[in-house]
Amino acid sequence: MSFTRRHLLLGVFAATVGLAAGLAHAQAKKALTIGTTAGSNIEVLRRGIQPQLEQKGYKVKLVEFSDYVQPNHALAQGALDANYFQHVIYLKNFAEKNKLDLVDIVQGPIAPLGLYSRKFRSVAEVKEGARIAVPNDPTNLARTFVFLEQYGLVKAKPGVDPLKVTEKDLAENPKRLKFVPLEAAQLPRALDDTDFSVINGNFAISSGLKLTEAVALEKTPSYYLLVAATRTQDKNAPWAADIAAAFKSKFFKDVLDKHFPGYARPAALQ
Repeated sequence: MSFTRRHLLLGVFAATVGLAAGLAHAQAKKALTIGTTAGSNIEVLRRGIQPQLEQKGYKVKLVEFSDYVQPNHALAQGALDANYFQHVIYLKNFAEKNKLDLVDIVQGPIAPLGLYSRKFRSVAEVKEGARIAVPNDPTNLARTFVFLEQYGLVKAKPGVDPLKVTEKDLAENPKRLKFVPLEAAQLPRALDDTDFSVINGNFAISSGLKLTEAVALEKTPSYYLLVAATRTQDKNAPWAADIAAAFKSKFFKDVLDKHFPGYARPAALQ
């Protein structure tokens, strides 16, 4: 066989293998497993994202978690293709601390943080020495103090990074509030034992509370909006692009308008 003919055949073979591999990859990724947390987050996916992906031919499985730890480990281990339950600050801190190679691909809405109580109905009723249950993870605890500052209940020291505020960083606590740190999922249960609980929106809703029942709701900064995350190696995959597109669609905006009023949203979904 001549040199030219041999190389021609090798070239055709390589192209054929490459094409077959590309087709196999395209055909293989038609099942997506997306992790999220209970309550509003899974409902947002079920109503607004899953139908769009299924219309594109994907078989979508939603997996519900009861805490903020397991979904990222499951994603890193390959048990999930994506997750949707956290803001980007939590994602980056968690990934760095646990040495996970994860990245955000798109922003979505969030049920705002709320101050809830079974005993009181307004911020004006917060008494001196009131016991307030708060999230115990650093990023949501910092978010809590920023939220409480919005309503004049505390004030951080000048120059403190609002993403890293702790109780030690408070310059003012005029009512001498007593903070009770708990795992976020347990905060609704603390309502019977404390004067107030600061509860993440998804856990408030999953426990039967309504946003309209909150004593006060967070004016949510954009960096606390939820994000969909994938492994970094998958961020440019066609299916990841389809997930991101679903979060930016008019269909999704209409679902939010109808079923999730009061949620904080990215500018594109206003």
